[in-house]
Amino acid sequence: MGEVVREKVSFDDEPLILVDENDREIGYRSKVDCHTGHGTLHRAFSIFLFDNRGRVLLQQRAAGKPLWPLYWSNSCCSHPRRGESMQQALHRRLYEELGLDAELEFVYKFVYQADFGDAGAEHELCHVYIGASGGGEVRVHPDEIADWRWVPMDEVTRELENDPARYTPWFKMEWKSLMDRWRDRLEQLSERAADA
Repeated sequence: MGEVVREKVSFDDEPLILVDENDREIGYRSKVDCHTGHGTLHRAFSIFLFDNRGRVLLQQRAAGKPLWPLYWSNSCCSHPRRGESMQQALHRRLYEELGLDAELEFVYKFVYQADFGDAGAEHELCHVYIGASGGGEVRVHPDEIADWRWVPMDEVTRELENDPARYTPWFKMEWKSLMDRWRDRLEQLSERAADA
């Protein structure tokens, strides 16, 4: 059996949505230009999927990624494209990267900027979502994801304390906020997944 060829899903020229600090659209710029230098503020999202055992799905970014290749991060993250709603982008990207869909709940949004040496940067107004995995089979896109694993919440926190350099900067910020402010909500989500 030959390997299934997966269609390319990320493009340097895809038009991302530029925003101001209040998340108002102010224009569009290609993905590659948004991540050049210290980055240009654009709209993005991060998704955290949990299973019925209280574990979160982590992914290791593919080796071919220009920024933070082979770093571990949250279940899925990307950007809505010009003319695309956040809901459309969330479900498109979950399916493209992981072969999954899930009901997602918005938690919070924040602005951050992080440089990756001279290779470029992230400067994003990032919307953070959580969801319960429906138990479908994870089918990762090899151009996007090198590896993946389900990890108990407390173990994630321990790993971030013991070896933070293995993880993307946005994931570290988001995980701290989720643990500090929304831990109860995450546990309720896992309980709901267990009841489903």
